[in-house]
Amino acid sequence: MDNSAIEKAKDHFGQIIKDQLSRVEAMKKAADWIDYSQVKPIIVGVIGGDGIGPFIAKESRHILEFLLQEEIEKGEVEIRDIEGLTIENRSKHKKAIPDDVLEEIKKCHVTLKGPTTTPRKGDPWPNIESANVAMRRYLDLFANVRPVSVPKEGIDWMFFRENTEGAYILGSKGINVTDDLAFDFKVITTQGAERIIRLAFDYDQKNKINRVTIVTKANVIKTTDGKFLDIGYKIAEEYPEIECDDWYIDIMTAKLVDPKRRTQFRVVVLPNLYGDILTDEAAEFQGGVGTAGSANIGKQYAMFEAIHGSAPRMVKEGRAQYADPCSMIRAAALLISHIGYPERGKNLEMALDICGQYEKKLVLTGRDTGCTGAEYANYLMETLQNPGLKDKWESYIKQL
Repeated sequence: MDNSAIEKAKDHFGQIIKDQLSRVEAMKKAADWIDYSQVKPIIVGVIGGDGIGPFIAKESRHILEFLLQEEIEKGEVEIRDIEGLTIENRSKHKKAIPDDVLEEIKKCHVTLKGPTTTPRKGDPWPNIESANVAMRRYLDLFANVRPVSVPKEGIDWMFFRENTEGAYILGSKGINVTDDLAFDFKVITTQGAERIIRLAFDYDQKNKINRVTIVTKANVIKTTDGKFLDIGYKIAEEYPEIECDDWYIDIMTAKLVDPKRRTQFRVVVLPNLYGDILTDEAAEFQGGVGTAGSANIGKQYAMFEAIHGSAPRMVKEGRAQYADPCSMIRAAALLISHIGYPERGKNLEMALDICGQYEKKLVLTGRDTGCTGAEYANYLMETLQNPGLKDKWESYIKQL
């Protein structure tokens, strides 16, 4: 037995514990929620990212400018482009987010972000941390909120995925104790679990949904998942009008494809890794990850993003202009609602449904067999200008 390896591993784990206890203390002292009605101007940063990111970010920015034109002209909203969150620049600085880029991001109240590349084994890039994981940690974006709606299937889901804990927060902190033994770590804190679960219940209560489902693997991962589940049921006691149940992640993935069961789920709250898996599965019902947007919410900052990857092959093959911008545009709808314009955010969601699920006058294929992202963005804006937008959307729903 290699005692030196054991001691080294103990020291490594000891430092992780110290870091996480410091994070707990920071959460206890965190500022309260920002009030966007008191902020002028609201600064919106647009981050292109990697691969197809700059292409879909351009069209998403056009949509923002279209819907917030009056506020931009009045100086109530300002849109900025943030450069430098590319794999090349991140690799050059050997940081998930270079310091100067992070400072620019912190000058914005909210950001709309394209996909960024996370290096994996065999890539030509250094083994730097995911930019998404780092941003969530630096800005304390603890809630990943992902809606999935398919009215014709009776699907209306809202997922609240914890963003700053679980397996991902320590994903780059594992240790190879010996050539034969490797460890990774998972962490759940009282403060982290409470704030994401309470956010889910508050959303449910505000929208009069009356159903919250907690997803864990607490029957096997008894300490961390068990803590998350216990806290969930304690918070549920404060909301007696809301039905609360829990499912294990393995059977939950199965029940989402069960037509008899899946329509019963409405608001789902779950730890980080499970949320990542389940929301990607859920997005397939809506048309794939290219159609789903994502919100990353903290008390002082928020970041909205496409949930798919950077698709470098599309760029390499010269097809980036045909990339589907709908995931990032759906994220823009969430952003618009978050900063205080929920009706316009809802209108954009209805336009995305009409164009993507019902009318389909233009189709995105990722190739020249379909339209370009710019053409599709123009289609969306034309649809948004229709004064009968809501009536048209409701008529489609009634036909289902």
